[in-house]
Amino acid sequence: MIDQLHNLLDTLKLRHTRETLADALKAAQQKKPSYSRFLLELLSREHQDKRNRSIANRINRSGLEEFWTLETFPYHLQRSVKKQTINELADLDFIDQGKSVVFIGQAGYGKTGLASGILLKALYADKSGYCIKAQDLFDELDASQADRSTRHLIKRLSRVDLLLLDEFGYTNPLRQVQINNFFRLMHNRCGRKSTIITTNLGFKEWGQFLGNAPLVAALLSRLLQKCKTIIITQGTNLRDPKHGLPASAPAPQVLKSLQLP
Repeated sequence: MIDQLHNLLDTLKLRHTRETLADALKAAQQKKPSYSRFLLELLSREHQDKRNRSIANRINRSGLEEFWTLETFPYHLQRSVKKQTINELADLDFIDQGKSVVFIGQAGYGKTGLASGILLKALYADKSGYCIKAQDLFDELDASQADRSTRHLIKRLSRVDLLLLDEFGYTNPLRQVQINNFFRLMHNRCGRKSTIITTNLGFKEWGQFLGNAPLVAALLSRLLQKCKTIIITQGTNLRDPKHGLPASAPAPQVLKSLQLP
């Protein structure tokens, strides 16, 4: 009988139930729950296991190397960052509305920490997300020309619910083909999918950075129609050891919190 149950559970891909069936039956013999209660608890644990694995899969594919939580961000050190504003973004309504977010500030002011914290919230909320440094994105756009995979790359990145473009402004000199393909990607996303950009550049500096003022003007016109801009002007370098702030959590530690085998 047990072998038949295992075979059925394998066929139905109820992996967690199969692995815990013996313990569940033993516990049921002792506690004698109703049939409906037993089935509810069994399926609830299966559902939670599937959800945890789905979250872990999204995190593994997200490109996030380290993880920061919004709950532990030192708002007292960055007075120009309003906790209420960040909490509103953490509700993720902006993703459903296709809005974007731009964090502007000096290095070490917490832009990446806040942005990755929001992305992590989205991954836990069953949204697809991807984090990539600007230099890496431009390198991939350049390399895709060689094997003619640019269209596929742009299409893949255009589908992501939340794209985090980190360190926009910290790049090597760009070729025109890289810039053109970046505009293609942003054209696809603006107003449809949400993008978070962290940068040390004010909007007026984007034209010089990308070297094409007319295209930048067109991009900003579309981007800023549905965009929240957070400028971190007052604060301190959070990487300074004197603050004694904890380092971000590495990926294995975050995945371990999901209690996967």
